Amino acid sequence: MSKHLQRDLKSMEQDLLDQSAIVEQMVYRACQALRERRTDWAQEMMDNEELVNHREVQIEEECLKMLALHQPVAVDLRRVATVLKINADLERIADLAVNIGERTFRLAADAQFRLPPQLERMGEVAISMVRDALDAFVRLDVDLARDVCRRDEEVDNLNRQVIDHLLKVMKTRPEEVDPALQVFSASRHVERIGDHATNIAEDVIYLVDGEIARHRTDGSIP
Repeated sequence: MSKHLQRDLKSMEQDLLDQSAIVEQMVYRACQALRERRTDWAQEMMDNEELVNHREVQIEEECLKMLALHQPVAVDLRRVATVLKINADLERIADLAVNIGERTFRLAADAQFRLPPQLERMGEVAISMVRDALDAFVRLDVDLARDVCRRDEEVDNLNRQVIDHLLKVMKTRPEEVDPALQVFSASRHVERIGDHATNIAEDVIYLVDGEIARHRTDGSIP
């Protein structure tokens, strides 16, 4: 590997890690704002969306430039491809955090509506998945990446519990249908954050082992 390629790869990966720090903080703040009904926190978080979008384009352009200039092969090619995919997942996670923030604004007028207790745990797990998926990337830690993939099942189970709870609320207390629907949507966004964190973890497995882990029909984690 040439010195120039090594330098550009390190710079590209550092840009990705800087992006991930912003996105992780957005998810944390979004869940916190929803729990506390703090629209100011939600707005503060949402103000970062334009920065994330701008950085996402910059990172993608750097990856494409590197492919054209250095024409990397083998593991170096996988590194660039992995950064491209993780970059897209991070941008989507930021979008989902913004969507959660929008639900906070909609719920602000219904301060008495109680959030399902499972939702807080769900947010904690999803945030830990995003953080650990990026840690796995930094450390090239396949075991940690696999652990992130396994945690997605917990998020899915919690999401189903939240939905069951909200369905009961809507059946027994029709006057709370609107806030229940807002929480239903927020829960779905948190569940999708877990899915994208899983995508990132699977990309780490691809980077290290060269095996594409997505869309496995047997449900196993390589």
